[in-house]
Amino acid sequence: MKKRRKSTWVFIALFLYVTAMMAYLVPKNHEVSNLEKYITIAVSYIIIFLLWWVLRKKENIKRRREESSNQSNTNNNKN
Repeated sequence: MKKRRKSTWVFIALFLYVTAMMAYLVPKNHEVSNLEKYITIAVSYIIIFLLWWVLRKKENIKRRREESSNQSNTNNNKN
């Protein structure tokens, strides 16, 4: 089984949490308009997506650094 990245787990957990909270709290809130509710939901999902994107980029940079470090160590050991 392929190991999932941390960014994927964080994304799934936050997505499920926000979805559950929205499903539970939004129908009960009658103090704000529907437009405000939908904007809040959209902004929440956008923030979660941006967090996933940034974490994914950081993981890719870290992986590339580790690969280049391993490759340079291998080249140094051969010389």
